Amino acid sequence: MATPEELRAWDHAYLWHPFTQMRDWLAAPPLIIERGEGNYLIDLEGRRYLDGVSSLWCNVHGHRKPELDAALRQQAERIAHSTLLGLSNVPAVELARALIEIAPLGLRRVFYSDAGANAVEIALKIAFQYWQLRGEPQRTRFVSLVEAYHGDTLGAVSVGYSERFHRFFRPLLFDVLKLRPPHVYRWQQGFAPVDALRAAVREAEELFAAHGRTLAAVIVEPLMQGAAGMWDHPPEYLRTLRNLSRESGTLLICDEVATGFGRTGRMFAVQHADVQPDLLCLGKGLTAGYLPLAATLVTEEIFTAFLAPYERFEAFSHGHTYTGNPLACAVALANLEIFTRERVVERVRERAGQLSRLLQQHVAPLPHVGDVRQVGLMVGVELVQDRATRRRYRPEWQVGNQVCQEIRRHGVILRPLGPVIVMMPPLSITEPELNHLVTSCARAIEAVTSRLDERPP
Repeated sequence: MATPEELRAWDHAYLWHPFTQMRDWLAAPPLIIERGEGNYLIDLEGRRYLDGVSSLWCNVHGHRKPELDAALRQQAERIAHSTLLGLSNVPAVELARALIEIAPLGLRRVFYSDAGANAVEIALKIAFQYWQLRGEPQRTRFVSLVEAYHGDTLGAVSVGYSERFHRFFRPLLFDVLKLRPPHVYRWQQGFAPVDALRAAVREAEELFAAHGRTLAAVIVEPLMQGAAGMWDHPPEYLRTLRNLSRESGTLLICDEVATGFGRTGRMFAVQHADVQPDLLCLGKGLTAGYLPLAATLVTEEIFTAFLAPYERFEAFSHGHTYTGNPLACAVALANLEIFTRERVVERVRERAGQLSRLLQQHVAPLPHVGDVRQVGLMVGVELVQDRATRRRYRPEWQVGNQVCQEIRRHGVILRPLGPVIVMMPPLSITEPELNHLVTSCARAIEAVTSRLDERPP
């Protein structure tokens, strides 16, 4: 077995890490995780770290959950993979039924893939082809929110464009209509929350009035825009988009890759607004962080439009090698059973209340915290150099990265989005662990911002 020194050297010699400036990465020894236990990650030296971002927002019940380990072993003893092209398999069928039973009303069909971006890409292609099959070929445009993030395949990038992440790919992307959600008016223009919502709704009404008959779909991350910086919007805004899309005959795609499976205190975020989407994208928590699996759920009306004689070649021509992988589907089934047996969503609501109180006590009062945004167990802490003017830190100071490096000294793993510190703990986090997470974050913010205060502006 390789030594820790060899592993670190090989990491620097051979790996290219995602969303990472590799010049910075190569300048310091990498933190390499060897195993996990419960809500903790353990490195090569045996040091334990609270997994404060659920291993990129996907871990649900902690690491090495016995029921999930058992489901994986039992399925591996049967078959690891069999294609869903021209065949079916037992876990894929059973999981599809289980998903439809818990999904928002109206969703009836499940199309599998292996990552959230693929689930979004599939939804976009289904929506586009649906209107061609329905005899409305003018419906070719999509609407999304400013600074949305829907994944890194080209279609997902088009509807989820971020200047920081995606500017080099702009010539490859298709044009998308953009709506400014309430936080843009609140944060950038200083509107009160009620006025920000009113302005965002008015803009949406104007856009649908002008372009409604040419729209294929509007896509939104319900209640919380994740990788954009953890920006939240009220349920009323989501209901507005649903009503406007229905009035104009436009499809509504809800991307719940990040918000689904209990993160917001409901199984799906759309349930806070009592909204039924036409297409629902799922991923991350679907297998509780064990294996790559995603799904796009659609209504029976959409599905039926693709039923035609073979010679018309109107089938949905999309698929992946590991679509409906039996190992992943078996673990996902066990995951859903745990949600029911352990009343996970109810526990999340209790923990969310505890988390809110801790944030207001320890984090919100800090002088360089400009905003604390929370929906359930999804949190973004915005750091600013000057709270009164909301002046941001200089990018080269990497304030978010510095805080996340500092917090490791307290045995916590976090990952920033620029100057926003993201907290997204496993749903299994305990009250003492929440306390440790928040107080450690507060100490790290204080330490880093105090050092930065000594720098010239």
